[in-house]
Amino acid sequence: MYPSRIPDYNSNTRAGMTAWFAEMANRNLLFHPEDRPAEIIDVETEKGMFTRQECTELDVIMAAMFSKFGDGVCDAAYPVFMATAGFQLGN
Repeated sequence: MYPSRIPDYNSNTRAGMTAWFAEMANRNLLFHPEDRPAEIIDVETEKGMFTRQECTELDVIMAAMFSKFGDGVCDAAYPVFMATAGFQLGN
């Protein structure tokens, strides 16, 4: 069994969610929070991006985030997506 690449999520704040998404980006694992982890394909390998264990972890994390914050999850992920894509926010 391989160790999980998914960072722990133990925050109940929007800033904590953004930090978690930023860490996922740092690990090249960023995905849109409305996508199911089991359906995400790595474009280089054409295989699932996450292991079954990681999918289970991500499903639990995403459920906790959406249960507490609803659409705020996407709002928290947005700045990370923009930065990862090379866009600057603000000014």
